[in-house]
Amino acid sequence: MSTNDIGLKIKDSKVLASKLNALLANYQVYYQNLRNFHWNVTGPNFFELHAKFEELYNAAALNIDETAERVLTLGERPLSSYEEYIEHAVIKEAKLVTDAKQMVEITRDNLNSLLELERETLELAGEQGDEGTDALMSEYITAKEKVVWMLSAYLK
Repeated sequence: MSTNDIGLKIKDSKVLASKLNALLANYQVYYQNLRNFHWNVTGPNFFELHAKFEELYNAAALNIDETAERVLTLGERPLSSYEEYIEHAVIKEAKLVTDAKQMVEITRDNLNSLLELERETLELAGEQGDEGTDALMSEYITAKEKVVWMLSAYLK
C-alpha cells in the first residue's frame, strides 16, 4: 500500500510528520517557557502579564495536542519525551529570566520561531495536497500573527 489510512502518500506523510514533530518539540519548549514566566513574573505589570502568559500557555497546550494528533493521523509517532523535544527544538529554554520585558521579548521571539516552522509546514502540506495539515497551520499562523503584533505593541 502506498497510501496511509487517510489516502495520502506514505512517503510524503513521513516527511510532513517529521516537520510536525519539529513543530511539536518547539511548542513544548515554548509552553514550558510560558509556564516559567507565568510563575515567575513580578513587577508593576504582574497582573496583566501573569494572565497573558496563562492565556498563551493554555492556547499552546491545545496546539500541542492537535499537532501530536495530526502526526498520528498521518500514521507516524509524535515525539513524547523532554529529551526528544530539546533535541529537535530550535527554541531554547528560558532559564532564570526575571525581567518582565525580557519575558515578553522571548515570548514574541518564540512565537516568530513557531511561525517560521508553521509556514514551512503549510508550504509542504500544500505541495502534498494535505488539506488537514494545511488548514491547521493556517489557523495557527493567523492566531500567532495577532499575538506577535500585540506583544510588539506592548514592547514599544
